[in-house]
Amino acid sequence: MAEVADSCFLGFDFSTQQLKVVAVDGKFDVVHQSSVQFDSELPEFRTHGGVHIHADQLTVTSPALMWVKALDVLLEKMRNAGFDFSRVKAVSGSGQQHGSVFWRKGARQTLNHLDPRKHLHELLQDSFALQDSPVWMDSSTSDQCQYLEAAVGGAQTLADITGSRAYERFTGNQIAKIYRLKPNEFIESERISLISSFASSLFLGDYASIDFSDGSGMNLMDIFKKQWSQVCLNATAPELAEKLGDLTPSTAVLGCVSPYYSERYGFPQSCAVLAFTGDNPGSLAGMRLQEGDLAVSLGTSDTVFLWIQDPKPTVEGHIFCNPVDCSAYMALICFKNGSFTRERIRNECAGGSWERFSSALRSTPMGNNGNLGIYFDVMEITPPTAGVHRFNAEGQRPGSHAVVDRQLAVSVEFSSVLMCGNVAVRLKECFMGAETVSGYLKPVFVFALAQVAAFDREVEIRALVEGQFLAKRVHAEKLGYKIIQGTRVLATGGASANKDILQVLSDVFNAPVYTIDVANSACLGCAYRALHGNNSFCL
Repeated sequence: MAEVADSCFLGFDFSTQQLKVVAVDGKFDVVHQSSVQFDSELPEFRTHGGVHIHADQLTVTSPALMWVKALDVLLEKMRNAGFDFSRVKAVSGSGQQHGSVFWRKGARQTLNHLDPRKHLHELLQDSFALQDSPVWMDSSTSDQCQYLEAAVGGAQTLADITGSRAYERFTGNQIAKIYRLKPNEFIESERISLISSFASSLFLGDYASIDFSDGSGMNLMDIFKKQWSQVCLNATAPELAEKLGDLTPSTAVLGCVSPYYSERYGFPQSCAVLAFTGDNPGSLAGMRLQEGDLAVSLGTSDTVFLWIQDPKPTVEGHIFCNPVDCSAYMALICFKNGSFTRERIRNECAGGSWERFSSALRSTPMGNNGNLGIYFDVMEITPPTAGVHRFNAEGQRPGSHAVVDRQLAVSVEFSSVLMCGNVAVRLKECFMGAETVSGYLKPVFVFALAQVAAFDREVEIRALVEGQFLAKRVHAEKLGYKIIQGTRVLATGGASANKDILQVLSDVFNAPVYTIDVANSACLGCAYRALHGNNSFCL
């Protein structure tokens, strides 16, 4: 028992702007944390927000060597703070998803023979075929995305294979661009890593395999077979499977730390290295989601994390292999119109006061007497459209008596999801029509689209909040999410401080809502994974 009490487990997060570490003990309590800010603490790399934005405003990269030097600085910080590395039983970590590192030929030999008398960045300064690594903020690969989707038979077919349609930031499309525009660097590359597997390679002293979960964000992996998709590889670059290496379960123990860390910092030679993963999968682990749970981050953009057993990929949202349970999946859905839209309605309808905003929610009934709103101030991600649309209980836009430039009949299907939950009970009373499909009632709304006119202020506020959460549930269930007995909704982000907003969230999902603190959730989740994986390994 004393050995367990004295043990600790490290989780690292190589994020966009900083490198963070969290140490937890055997009881999951945080015992140490530290970080390195790239811009301020490594100014020689001249990054802004941890990245370089190129002249075309589309290409965004980060120096691979910066991440290496950040690890040097972080470990030195920990040692200077008196951290006892001899207590560390296992390490794991995460990296910003989709980013890639191109190792130069001969780099593996360098990793295998790290000299503990020198810093890592000195040893590895000549180890990268591409000095600047593409990162998730890059949006310069539209041509490659179109080519990949066409090569496999369309966006939905690609999603059926890889869990997502083609996205500019996804690694496969970045690799395709490098192959076409920088062929010499591609040829010189001995191994292509994700940022997560690059980071675990640093600790392992050898090339680390890409894990199933982070590999799901590349547009290259068959998420159901858990192997590289040959049709996707063929459409990306030649001999790519050899450069990517084998895939590994996200729960795998890759080996023990390189002797470099034992000799330089005092890590035990038996310290295990667990597969590193992406920051989003790491966050799912950090939030301790279980089957049937979902987490909703209510920030500048709203993000929904889902634990799914039977995924149904679509062209909207992402399906990844689950980082905790290899037999399960996770889904990620992003909504661009989040807090800025809520703040706009607050300013226009509640005088800038959150208390008045909350009062409006309390004073209006669930279902809003059939008044429903769709508020996309900017081009939305899910679905890709923009505009503000309001519908009243009669299925007409308010003010439809006014002069109409054009009218368009639109059928908006909300599937069986709207037949569940407290909000839907009220909405059912306002249906214009319904049809029976496969034994359940499927509501169908038909609206005459006319000129936009505002609701009353209180109605507008509830229409916004209910509309945002109904959209989240609709898209979640399209991806295969199912609410089960014991389902929990975990809320985080700025709007999670508002209990009346959370009440609407609970009404829509017909489940209890809990608020959570997810500061450093990715590295915390990876510390948990290190603990769990080490225990499984020891067993």
